[in-house]
Amino acid sequence: MNILIKDATIISPESTLNNKVMDILIEGGVIVEIKKTISPKGNVKVIEEKGLHVSAGWMDMQVVSCDPGFEHKENIDTMIKCAASGGFTAVCVHNYNQPALHNKSQIEYLINKTRNKIVDVLPFGTVTVDGKGKDMAEMYDMKMSGAMAFSDYKHPIKDAGMVMRALQYAANIDALIITHCNDESISMGGQMNEGETATTLGLKGMPALAEELMVERNLSILEYTEGKLHIPTISSKGSVDLIKKAKANGINVTCGVAAVNLFLDDSVLKEFDTNYKLDPPLRTKKDVQALRNAVESGVIDVIVSDHLPQDVESKELEFDHADMGMINLQTAFHCALEGLKDKKIESIVRALTINPRNILGVEQVEVSEGQEANLTLFLLNTETTLTERSNLSRSRNSPFIGQSLKGKVVGVLNGSKSFFN
Repeated sequence: MNILIKDATIISPESTLNNKVMDILIEGGVIVEIKKTISPKGNVKVIEEKGLHVSAGWMDMQVVSCDPGFEHKENIDTMIKCAASGGFTAVCVHNYNQPALHNKSQIEYLINKTRNKIVDVLPFGTVTVDGKGKDMAEMYDMKMSGAMAFSDYKHPIKDAGMVMRALQYAANIDALIITHCNDESISMGGQMNEGETATTLGLKGMPALAEELMVERNLSILEYTEGKLHIPTISSKGSVDLIKKAKANGINVTCGVAAVNLFLDDSVLKEFDTNYKLDPPLRTKKDVQALRNAVESGVIDVIVSDHLPQDVESKELEFDHADMGMINLQTAFHCALEGLKDKKIESIVRALTINPRNILGVEQVEVSEGQEANLTLFLLNTETTLTERSNLSRSRNSPFIGQSLKGKVVGVLNGSKSFFN
């Protein structure tokens, strides 16, 4: 199917076409023409909406598929549908599987099961066996089988020596280590951010110190090993300050933030909605503003959905007993837009397109003639409401069902494949 995109504002921060309103003609999955005006000819699908924007296809660096092992929460097909609906043409899958993504057969399973889908699925192998932090996993074999990086997902590596050895080994095979920062000896049993709201609600807090101590430890190890490290989801001003200083000193570190942490602070937990029970937790207004500033300044490199489906039995419980996590593939863009506003759209797009691909060392996608179409179409001047019907996940652990949020994802194109909401 040939597609003509009419009167779209191109958001491509490193391109001469940035902020220009153009028509884009796609034939056979390839961008063949970008001009001020293109007249439709023959059998062509025309996409035209007031305020339409287009950028390179978005990439999400923190998603789980739950397949194999937890398909009652999500499976690969529903994850891909959620991703496409949320504007993503590529997602990076962390370990939330049984068996774990800790050997080449599990990596090959994901690659083979997601081949030729509208969303490119990039698997991350575990750093340690079963993601438990004790013995190093078969990183070289997994890399040869297609693992893009290595992460134990939400399980922080407690053993500093293991972090050091993993970084040293990864440097020898040109691999990226990703590690969640949360000193569980400090945050153990914590339900939300430690602060005024937690005290008011009578809930045990997760101090920002638990995150910041582990960020500081891992940065020190990184400086010693001269490797490369990605910290996937930071949540506090202190973490921002540590990473800013490390980058200024030439340490090879990158980091991300969950989109919801750019939007909301811990005061939303006053109603005990377990869908806001997250790791890292929602923190204070001061932290939220620091995170927003860090995205704009480039200290924070990427924005992620941190999509973690949970079934009803895991969420509809007393707050103390509910599991962490929320589904957010379909609402991540809206959370980022609510937090950063449309004037910061270039910062949002950079954090969803250029930066994640640079971090992983994969080829950039461009809005230019002769390139295979890998595009996300979206609006800024409208609102979207996620409903029970439009939710494409197998789980429903989202606080945003029934709530209007800024922006709209019109659809995505990836080669000859397309998806429109």
